[in-house]
Amino acid sequence: MLREVVEYLNPKPGKRYLDGTLGGGGHSEQILIESEPDGLVLGLDRDEEALSAACQRLQRFGARLSERQASFAEASEILATIGWQAVDGVILDLGISSHQIDSPERGFSFRGDGRLDMRMDRRQELDAERVVNTYSESELERIFRDYGEEPQARRIARVLAVERKNKPIETTAELAQLVARAKPGRGRDHHPATQVFQALRIAVNQELVEI
Repeated sequence: MLREVVEYLNPKPGKRYLDGTLGGGGHSEQILIESEPDGLVLGLDRDEEALSAACQRLQRFGARLSERQASFAEASEILATIGWQAVDGVILDLGISSHQIDSPERGFSFRGDGRLDMRMDRRQELDAERVVNTYSESELERIFRDYGEEPQARRIARVLAVERKNKPIETTAELAQLVARAKPGRGRDHHPATQVFQALRIAVNQELVEI
C-alpha cells in the first residue's frame, strides 16, 4: 500500500505533512524523499520503541523530521507547539504493527507467551492484565462483544471471571487457553482467541476514543 498511499498524498517540496502513526517510518521516509529538498514531516507514535526505531531509520533527513511520542489525537496541540498553522497532508496507519505482534514481552499476541500488557504507550497504567482481572464480568462481555464482535462473549467472560477467583490471569498463553476452553470445537479458520485479543487491545489503548 505504500506506493498507493504516497501517490494519493502527492508530496511536494516546501509542504508540511503529519504522519499520525509513524510506526516503522516507511511512509514518512517516502514522503520525505518525494518532498525534497525542504518538505517537512511531523511523526507521532505512542510506542516509544517504534518511535526510536523510526528516528534511527530517518536520521539522514535531519531537521526535516520532527517526532513526538504521542497519539494522533494530540496532533492539534503538538502542531500549535511547533508553530505549524496547518498541514498539507495527513496519513494514519491504524492498528497494530508487526513489531508489536512479534514481541512476546509486549503481550499483544498469543503467538508467543508473555505478560498480558497490550499497551501501545507503556507510560499509561491500564494494561490488559488489569482489564482481565479487575473489570466486571458484564464489562468484559461488553468489550468482547463490541470491540471484538465475539459471538461467545458472555461464555468467555464467565470462564475468565471464574478462573481469576482461583488465581490472576497473567500471561497471553493463559488467556488464550482459557478462551479456547470456552469455545470448544471452534476456531478452525483462526485461533479462537483472535477476537478477544483484538477487543482487549482496543479497550486498553482506547483506540475508538482516539479516532
